[in-house]
Amino acid sequence: MRQFFRIKSRIRRFTRRHPWLTGAVRSFMIFSAAFGGAYGFITGSRSEQSGYDPHAFAIGASFLFALACVGLATLSIRLRWMRKKVRKIALHNEALADRNWELQEAEQRARSLFESQGDLIVLRDAAGAISFVNDAYCELAGQPRSALVGSRFTFTVLEQGETALEPDGTRIHDQKIAGPLGPRWIAWREGLIRSDAGRAAEMQCVGRDVTDRTETERALAEARDLADAASRAKSRFLAMASHEIRTPLNGIIGMSALLLDTPLTPEQMTYARAVKSSGDALLSLIEELLDYSKIEAGKIDLEHRPFALAALIEDITDLLAPRAQARKLEIAAYVDERLPAEVVGDAARLRQVLLNLAGNAIKFTSTGGVALIVEPGIGPNEISFLVRDTGIGIAPEAQARIFREFEQADERIARSYGGTGLGLSISERIVKRMGGRINLDSKPGAGSTFEVSVPLAASDGNGSEQKVFAAPDLSGQSIMVVAPQRIEASLIARRLQRWGGQTCTISDIAVAQALLPERAWHAVLLDHALGAEDVELLAEAARPHAMQRIVLVTPAARHELRPSSGSPAFTGYLIKPLRAASLAARLTMAPEVLAPSLAGDPPIEGPDDVGTPAAAPLQGLSILVAEDNEINALLIRSLLTRLGHHAVIATNGEAALESWLAAKSAGTPYDLVLMDIQMPQLDGIETTRRIRSLEAGQPGRQTPILALTANTLVEDRYACFEAGMDGFLIKPLDREKLAAALAGLAASRHIAA
Repeated sequence: MRQFFRIKSRIRRFTRRHPWLTGAVRSFMIFSAAFGGAYGFITGSRSEQSGYDPHAFAIGASFLFALACVGLATLSIRLRWMRKKVRKIALHNEALADRNWELQEAEQRARSLFESQGDLIVLRDAAGAISFVNDAYCELAGQPRSALVGSRFTFTVLEQGETALEPDGTRIHDQKIAGPLGPRWIAWREGLIRSDAGRAAEMQCVGRDVTDRTETERALAEARDLADAASRAKSRFLAMASHEIRTPLNGIIGMSALLLDTPLTPEQMTYARAVKSSGDALLSLIEELLDYSKIEAGKIDLEHRPFALAALIEDITDLLAPRAQARKLEIAAYVDERLPAEVVGDAARLRQVLLNLAGNAIKFTSTGGVALIVEPGIGPNEISFLVRDTGIGIAPEAQARIFREFEQADERIARSYGGTGLGLSISERIVKRMGGRINLDSKPGAGSTFEVSVPLAASDGNGSEQKVFAAPDLSGQSIMVVAPQRIEASLIARRLQRWGGQTCTISDIAVAQALLPERAWHAVLLDHALGAEDVELLAEAARPHAMQRIVLVTPAARHELRPSSGSPAFTGYLIKPLRAASLAARLTMAPEVLAPSLAGDPPIEGPDDVGTPAAAPLQGLSILVAEDNEINALLIRSLLTRLGHHAVIATNGEAALESWLAAKSAGTPYDLVLMDIQMPQLDGIETTRRIRSLEAGQPGRQTPILALTANTLVEDRYACFEAGMDGFLIKPLDREKLAAALAGLAASRHIAA
């Protein structure tokens, strides 16, 4: 059967290829059949022996006619079917023709687009011969298409860029080629494509002229390199300027501080204080300029270390308290107890921001005070720091401007209060670097509130030595707070209410005296600002009504209180600004005010202020000071002598190394080395390296070395630690920081000030 169909298909193909032969054969067969039938019939009818019967002839003729009619009908039906099929084929052919025309038109459009676009397009076969190029390629090559097709033409490559390979196998690379109008940068995309199923794949290369982009990128890269070089030069200049300015400033501030410790006439005291105040102002200006330059250079690195939140806030208020109290202002802090005791972040930068905001609040406030409130923020792990004052306020049109560099609210304020206008700009950039934000709410004459919102995650507390006080349970206890100003009193009342106490805040002594008999009070807090005599009288009046204690809240230390304040009515005191731990400890002590039935007995003496006892005086240390500046050397010698230590001065690194070796050989090694970084002959870094190399492998502990440096850049500090130093002291030297560093010498090898 398969052979039959194969033969049939071959015959059909043959007839389609030779239609004239098929028609001739069919015509011959029809003629032969018709002629043979007619001839046989006529011949048979004329023969005498044919037995001709007209009836049979008629029947036969009718039968033949019927057969002919059937054949004609069949042919007619087949013809109609063939016509219908031909019409259908014609319609199909018309649709195919339309589709073919559309494809040709689309091909023409694609070819036109292919030819007219600006990208270079070239197809190459496996041998590298060009099979197609567009007009853009021909124009750049400077040759006609007929000359390029079939050739292995390539551009002259002047510079080859980097090459990348995509996952689909497309190769991407840049080339700088020579063109008729000069060198051009072309970005190529090369990949294999297959045009017909029966043909081999070809390499399609599409190139785009990116000369302008490449030149722009290179110009930007060169500009960036120049900017980086300028930034490095600026950083070096600032480091040098900082060192050169801080070195004489160290002598000015230090010597004026020493001068103030000597007997002076009132006029001399005024002049010496003016010199020290001017030096401190100049130092503050230098610090702001250095911070601004670091931020501009992008060299602010944030630390992520755990720190105690409440301790940081209370330290800030303690630091600013003398300035506020000198202006007769209150300053107080409140840390919400819902916050974690320890958080992870950059405590130094946060301290810098809050000091700037609180310092500005004190500067622009004449009456009232400043409150520093810390509470949970809106976002996860977010903490809000509110710095609220009762100062002059800020006009709405100036609120956005004050965060710009060298800008203040208006010129009148700049003339009246001074300042560079950099503090808020620096603070805002630091807060943004920490992932936070600063908001301002202020009205002229009604004070200002700066809100710093920073994400600070809670610390896991591993290895933390920070002691967290236990909040007392004051449920059902009544506490009276008598204070003339509302800032700290309101925060104290807020804290006592958190602890469960029932607080009554009063600003008038007469009202307080009238309210005392109404109930038994757990404690009465009296502000010394009401007046010493009035406070003492009120305390005496409160003794029969106070169940546990009467606490005197005073801004002075206990030894500064007047003798009259030692009245038995007072059982103790707390220092303003108030610390939460001190308040909690005072309120949880044993009863200090006797009941009325025991009033005749001697009163119980109140304990000392809850705080850290004074450190015992240190034994004198033997300290080697490597300092090439005579004034700074004299200052350090004087400071160390006043602190009870013995100092040996070396004016350069080689002299310091020789002195250290001599003391080591004599069996009386130095307890500490204060090493200046920039010295002639041998600097402090190299001197430290040599000392550490000599100590390597020897028994006993290494000699602690602290850097004396006026450079505050991070890389300078890293250089100190890499050389083997244990810490650093920043010039100008601060007497308290120096004393604290020396006090911690015996306890820790890593000292920082």
